[in-house]
Amino acid sequence: MFTSHLGELFALLTAIFWTATSLSFQQATRRAGSLSVNVLRLLIAFFIYGFISYFSRGLFLPFDASTHQWIWMSISGLIGFVFGDYFLFKSYELISARISMLIMSLSAPLAAFIGWFILGETMNFISILAMFITIFGIMMVITEKKKLDDLKAGLKNKKIQFSFSPKGMLFAFFGSIGQALGLVLSKYGMRDYNVFAATQIRIIAGAIGFVILISLIKRWPKVKQAVTDSISMRFIVIGSIFGPFLGVYMSLLAVKYTTVGIASTIMAIIPVLIIPPAILLYKEKVTVKEVVGAFIALGGIVLFFI
Repeated sequence: MFTSHLGELFALLTAIFWTATSLSFQQATRRAGSLSVNVLRLLIAFFIYGFISYFSRGLFLPFDASTHQWIWMSISGLIGFVFGDYFLFKSYELISARISMLIMSLSAPLAAFIGWFILGETMNFISILAMFITIFGIMMVITEKKKLDDLKAGLKNKKIQFSFSPKGMLFAFFGSIGQALGLVLSKYGMRDYNVFAATQIRIIAGAIGFVILISLIKRWPKVKQAVTDSISMRFIVIGSIFGPFLGVYMSLLAVKYTTVGIASTIMAIIPVLIIPPAILLYKEKVTVKEVVGAFIALGGIVLFFI
């Protein structure tokens, strides 16, 4: 049973690891800033991957990868890490990880659509219906009706407004696009290559991308400040182990053993998994409507199994 569902099991582990990393990086980002956290976590992950690869494969760097794998896994890393995670981490500065992860659940239908468009994977009417149900659940959480006084007309009108920062939610949406496209490109670029080494290429590309970006905008003093902050570094190290290392590795194992759509579906249960720790650890106030919306979004995602 477990052997025939390896992809699904790896996807579930990915969801658990990413729940832990999102909560850790939320705390780190609010102290040190998104760029500092991004580059430091990838540099930490780079050395973790290098040492493990050296002792397990005899290679500190994946020199045995083909040109095809280097090109496409690097592009995947740049899109997934530099573009996607940059905006995801920026969203942490404006909204909670719980809301960011809920919006990031859109990466499941987006990945299914991109997988259908690029890789020819199945996407039928049920998949399209699931996408709309997921979007409905998300909209239920992020919007609310407020009565606003129209002073000029002397009337009271109901208008749909966002419950959270629109800018923060837009950043999270960009993050979901980066994750979905990065995952599809990973599957295309990886082929039969070693999953661990393929992930290492993504890490290298992402780290180089952030090093160049930070150098261009001259943000290294901010990175240095983050390194000297013990609390920030503690959250960054924890997040780096569960995110770029265990989480990303498990996500690539998931798409290797099952379709991108199914893997992304299981990974997208994070908005539900994150509710208990958000309440218990960070004392967030979660309304019944938000919980129901998260489960509706999850229900839409589960439809991808049908």
